[in-house]
Amino acid sequence: KGALPRQLEPLGNGLAALTKELGELYESTTIVVISEFGRTVGENGNGGTDHGHGNAMWLLGGGVRGRKVYGEWPGLGTANQYEGRDLAVTTDFRDVLMSLFAQQFDLGDRALAQVFPGHRQQTRLTLL
Repeated sequence: KGALPRQLEPLGNGLAALTKELGELYESTTIVVISEFGRTVGENGNGGTDHGHGNAMWLLGGGVRGRKVYGEWPGLGTANQYEGRDLAVTTDFRDVLMSLFAQQFDLGDRALAQVFPGHRQQTRLTLL
């Protein structure tokens, strides 16, 4: 196994255990998995990747409209990379969380502005 599968296996096992233990509560629960940084597209000299710009988020839960990739895929070509090295950001993570909070907790624009001060939502996603 490589480094990434070794790291993702305990995460996957933990998420599976959490969903099992939640039981019926899983239907009204939403779990968000996000990293604070992305990774570069290309490998570095050690065969790994460096901290980068773009990233992915995972949403799990009984109400999540799953089996779908949200956002746009610009591709991995050099011309499509951010600063010629990173995965381009196509959706701000705050837009995802704002969409989720609005739907999960029935929050309006005013409440969302308090949770995310100074951020103007660009993309509204129907996640639930």
